[in-house]
Order: sequence, then structure tokens, then C-alpha cells
Amino acid sequence: MEMIILVVFILGYLAITLEHSLKIDKLVPALLMMALAWALVAFGIDGFTNWFDSHGSHLLTLEAFDGIKYLADGSYSPEYLEFHDERLHLMEGTLLHHFGKTCEILIFLVGAMTIVEIIDHFDGFSTIKSFIKTNKKRTLLWIVCILGFILSAIIDNLTATIVLITILRKLIEDKKLRIWYAGMIIIAANAGGAWSPIGDVTTTMLWMNEKVTTVKLIEYLILPSLVCMIVPTLIASFMPAFRGNFDKPAEEREQNKRGPLMLYLGLGMIVFVPIFKTVTHLPPYVGMMLSLSIVALVAELISARQFSMTNVEDQEDGQGGHHSSPTFGALSKIEMPSILFFLGILMTVAALESLGMIFTFGQDVQNSMDNDLFVMLLGAGSAVIDNVPLVAASMGMFDVNNPEYAVDAHVWHFIAYAAGTGGSMLIIGSAAGVVAMGMEKISFFWYLKNIAWLALVGYVAGAGVYLLLP
Repeated sequence: MEMIILVVFILGYLAITLEHSLKIDKLVPALLMMALAWALVAFGIDGFTNWFDSHGSHLLTLEAFDGIKYLADGSYSPEYLEFHDERLHLMEGTLLHHFGKTCEILIFLVGAMTIVEIIDHFDGFSTIKSFIKTNKKRTLLWIVCILGFILSAIIDNLTATIVLITILRKLIEDKKLRIWYAGMIIIAANAGGAWSPIGDVTTTMLWMNEKVTTVKLIEYLILPSLVCMIVPTLIASFMPAFRGNFDKPAEEREQNKRGPLMLYLGLGMIVFVPIFKTVTHLPPYVGMMLSLSIVALVAELISARQFSMTNVEDQEDGQGGHHSSPTFGALSKIEMPSILFFLGILMTVAALESLGMIFTFGQDVQNSMDNDLFVMLLGAGSAVIDNVPLVAASMGMFDVNNPEYAVDAHVWHFIAYAAGTGGSMLIIGSAAGVVAMGMEKISFFWYLKNIAWLALVGYVAGAGVYLLLP
């Protein structure tokens, strides 16, 4: 049964990889393989000999026990699993554990996405455009890369890429020139997302699963990530594409006067989330919900809604109400397909982890190669395979009861760096690359020829700095 579940995962992931060829959104195979994987776990529950205890983070050999009961600390007593309903109880408890952990991440992402959409509702990101006064290509390159590095650490690399490409469209009309900047933004945004607990889905996963802490993540990764961004940008600044000047188009519509307020408030409240977690020790999604409620409250108070008798009548007719609310509008625009995709991927990996397959694979890897080499290969693999399942799997490969893999261990920070920045080496290797590919119609082979080698140089340079640091 384990092999059938593994085949389901491989086929499902192959369908995700071939999303554009199959013309099927990636969330469909992700949800399908999740449901099939757990259904197969349920059907084969009596035949499994191994089970990974997600509470105690160790592998159970079910045949060696006489039954199973929950202890006060959430672990299991050493008794044999004799009855079918006891095994089902074990499966249900494990499923609930993984679903709870996954939902913490998803609710956190929903909150962050909603805040970003509220900022955009007030045209807040146009404030950034007003800061760009230059018409020199090289200067603009450094500006957008530095902005990408900083913004992605706050609003995540995907959103930062969307914002900066949108701004570029208002600055540069030449599409052939613009795709060069878009390629460099992908590198900068992925580098910036690696050193922040809210900058990339994978770092958020490591942070929320208590593999890394905010302070140590920034301390260990900000320099390697900065090198990963600076080296390719420095090389690119001497390339022909970034020489000379560009012509700025005429100014468009007037900026929303509430935009700057909502930009600074929104970004500030997102940055507040790690501080809230450090002070209260509550899960990060609680802080994100607090931040969202404050941003939404301010947005509702300053939105131009008139509570006249006409509006009341419109609401009764179903024509008003929520449709004029910036919060409701933001919620209707968030990327629900991405949320469901993450749900499918993370819960499928959880099924493999529950059967002990990922932990066993991790032990075999540790016996055959050095951890640093494995993480470097994992980072390179994230350029081909989505980094979310790779990181989700890696978290179940190491024995957290071993001090070598405790919170803020070397390996966790290196995984955060490698998975976050390695995806830049192919345009399909990261969410930032995929969205840039869609927005600017960038060719896979154009990126491979012109940008991939820069991303590789930056990845290796940053990894070298991380490994050399004490």
C-alpha cells in the first residue's frame, strides 16, 4: 500500500509540473492526490507496520506494541495496536494534527494576502513609484532589485514581484527591456524572501513549525541572502541591456491621497506579526489576524461610504453592502487557488510522513552524504520541483530529538536559504518566477539563456557565505 500511495504522489506531482501542457490548474491534481493518499491510508491502516508519531517526532514500529493509548503529554503508551478502531483513532489524531498545522499556515497566508489587497485597493503601491526619479537603466536596476529584496521580506516574494512589475509597466514601455528587469526582480525577490519569516511560504513553514526563530533567521541569513542578490545585480549592471537611459511615459491618473497611509500601515502591521509572536508566544496566525483587523478597521473608517437612505435601499436590494467595502473587495481578490494548492501539497506530504517514508528516506540520506551537500542539492531541486513540498518533506527527515536538529540548528537555516533562493535558477522554479512569466510572457528558454546563470552565481555565492560564517 505504501508504494501505491507513493505512485499517487509522483503522478500527482507530475501533473502539477505539466500544468501548462495539460491545461489543468495545479490545485486540481494537488487536491486529488491529497484525498486519494489519505483514503489509501485509511484502507490500508491495518497492514502498516510503521507509523511516524507527529507529537513525539519519532518512528513507531506498530508490531512491537500491544495496544495504544494517549498519555498526558500526547505521546503513545507502548502497547500493541490490537483493534481496528484503535488504529483508526491513531490515524484520525495524526490527520487532525497535520490539518491543524497546515491551517495555521493557510490562515496566516490569507491574512497577509488580504492586507496586501487592501493596500492595493487604495492604490498604496503607487507611492513606491513616486520615489523613482531616475531615467538611467543601471540606476533603475539597483533600485528595483533593492526594493524587491526589501519588499519581499515584508509582503512575500510573490506579491513583491507583482507590485514591482506593475510599477515597471508604468515606467518602461519597451517590453524587451522590461523582461530583463523582471528577470532580475525574480532573483532579488527570492533572495529577500529567504531571510524573513514572512518572506516566503517555505520560511513561513519553518518558522511556524518552530524550526527557526525570527531573530536567528535574520541573523544567519540576511548576509548570505544579500550576497545572493548583490552579486547577480552587480554583474548585470555591466551588461548591455542595462546601459544608457530609458524614456519615461507621461504621468497617469492622480494618486489616491489615502494610498501612502494604507501602504505604511499595512506594511507596518505585517512586520508587527513576528514581534507579536515573540512577545506573546502565540501562533503567528493570531498576530496576523490582529494586524488584519486593524488594517481593515482603518480601511473601513476612511473609505468613502455614505450611509444615506438611498444606500440603505440599495443594500436591501442586494446591490450595495459588502460590494463597497474595501475589506470584502480584498477578500474576493485573494489567491484562493494558491491556498487550496498549498493545502493539497502539504497534506499529501503529511500522509507520506505519517507512514514513516520521509523519515526513513532522511535517515538513508544522512548515512550516504553530508547534510550541507544534501541541502545544496535540495536548493537546486527546488528550481525544478516546487519548494513547498521539498521543505515540507525535509522537516520530517530529521530527528528533532537530536540536539543537532533542534530549533535554529544549522541545517534548518540552510534549508530556508537553499529552498528560497534555488528556485531562481529556472523561471518555473518559484512562485515569483511563474507570476513574472505570466505577466510579461517571458519565454522559459530566454530566461534559461539570459538570467539562469546569474541566479546560479548568486545562489552559490550566498551559500558559500553562509557556510563560511561561524
